[in-house]
Amino acid sequence: MKPSSEAVQLLESGSRPGSEIARELGIARNQLYKWQTELRARGSGAFPGSGMRKERATEIARLKRELARVTEERDILKKAAAYFARESQ
Repeated sequence: MKPSSEAVQLLESGSRPGSEIARELGIARNQLYKWQTELRARGSGAFPGSGMRKERATEIARLKRELARVTEERDILKKAAAYFARESQ
């Protein structure tokens, strides 16, 4: 079961106020009520997403590696430029 569905179940059980549940989950109270409305309107199809897609996560990891490589190359070039600037004086 998805966390949003579980949060709505907690809300509907009536054992605790919505503000307390929202605070515990680190979300805005109105978000909890929006989830409740969507779950009532759409039933089990309310929250189809399962977080970040694998392709997207893979692309982000690749871009982070590339950024690290390019940053390292830039830093090496900066140091080399400073070295050769001192040598030519």
